[in-house]
Amino acid sequence: MSLKERLIDASKTLPATFEEQKDGTLKLEFKVAERKVFLSKKTLTYRAKLRVDEAYRVVKLFEILKETGLGVSSGDSDMSPGFGFKVETYKTTGKQREGTIEELSKLFGKDYKYSWDYSTVRKMVEQEANKMGYALSVVLLEKSV
Repeated sequence: MSLKERLIDASKTLPATFEEQKDGTLKLEFKVAERKVFLSKKTLTYRAKLRVDEAYRVVKLFEILKETGLGVSSGDSDMSPGFGFKVETYKTTGKQREGTIEELSKLFGKDYKYSWDYSTVRKMVEQEANKMGYALSVVLLEKSV
């Protein structure tokens, strides 16, 4: 059984399973939480993408928490009058990223109530990779996968 097949099989315990893409990567995406306020609906999703590099025996993993919204927003807290929007950005410099997934989880934890541990996917991928003699490399940009 190849590492890709093992990862797909092991992901069956997660809220979604890894699916092989046309470019050879594995992708997993699912809704973590949803919030409905007045005339708007916001959804928090988790997305992971990985590539198994057979030549270097390494698994490159990218993961992100992403918020999408639909409807009318009334400022930052959805409580004040008027219309507005909120933007969260992060910077990448070298190998460091401001706005890591841990920080995003804390940020979104203020607006959403969820108990899913975002590190579950990373731990599962690392465990399966180590069993097959591969190393795990977490990348900061999705295009690096």
